[in-house]
Amino acid sequence: MELSWLDDFLALVDCGNFSRAADARHLTQPAFSRRIRALEDWAGTPLFDRSGQPVTLTEAGRRFRPFADETVRRLLQGREEARLAAQSEAATLRFAATHALSLTFFPSWLRALEARARLGAITLSSDSMEACERLMLAGQAQFLLCHAHPAAAGRLDAESFRSIVVGSDRLLAVTAPDAGGRPRHLLSDGETAALPHLSYSRESGMGRILEAVRAVQPLPGALDTVFTSHLAAVLRTLARDGRGVAWLPESLIAEDLARGTLVRAGVPAADTRWTVPVQIRLVRPRARQSKAAESFWTLAVEAALWRNAESPPDPGIAVAELEHPMEKEL
Repeated sequence: MELSWLDDFLALVDCGNFSRAADARHLTQPAFSRRIRALEDWAGTPLFDRSGQPVTLTEAGRRFRPFADETVRRLLQGREEARLAAQSEAATLRFAATHALSLTFFPSWLRALEARARLGAITLSSDSMEACERLMLAGQAQFLLCHAHPAAAGRLDAESFRSIVVGSDRLLAVTAPDAGGRPRHLLSDGETAALPHLSYSRESGMGRILEAVRAVQPLPGALDTVFTSHLAAVLRTLARDGRGVAWLPESLIAEDLARGTLVRAGVPAADTRWTVPVQIRLVRPRARQSKAAESFWTLAVEAALWRNAESPPDPGIAVAELEHPMEKEL
């Protein structure tokens, strides 16, 4: 069995299509199909159901996937740690963070931690939630800073990763104001035409959160998606231009709300149906990391516990939800 077969397996899981997966792996489709078949021969059972499109996992494939994820992640992490051990970069802290938090929360949070202890060299990769998860699974980042919600699951399972709540935020429905300062696009209970919606794409963590929340509590009224992006900053710009309604993190648009360049789209503005409280989480692998990373984690945990002891839970998030299973061992 070759490690590359596991990469092929995961590529096909993500793409659901042999041709696109082969392109992603820089292989011809026949060569890619032979490698998938070789993996299935090694496993002794079909791992994919090829009867429809997209290609889906069989029950055996579903059982095999977490082992493939973990094996690839641990091997890549092991290689990365071996390289770091041979270099002076072993003391560098490697972060992945979603775009919005890189611009807003990360600098001030890091500054507060640096006031407690010297941190040393830091590298930050800012990308979509999906890309940040790939960095963590590949062992290329030690920590992930992201928005999270109890209803929205991600690829970083609790068996391999743990996390702590380090902050809070809210996704607010906002739009540009009209000449009178009222919402240009108004969310309400009434029977109105579908409103133009500025939406997050699938690779966005906030899009994942909103989809999960709306599955439980659908919004009144209708939305017509007119633009899609994984970047909250792009949706913010389009919302300010009057292109539609967007659910944006309060940490990103606080200044817009204060200046009146964006206004709350729901009526009444305080109606919690238009607001999604979210956590800001710091995620790490459960496996032991470098001395610098472990020291930073201890510092971050102490600061988070201090903050959570001083601050009440976010509205709409129960205390039981803040006590996430990934934190049981703290």
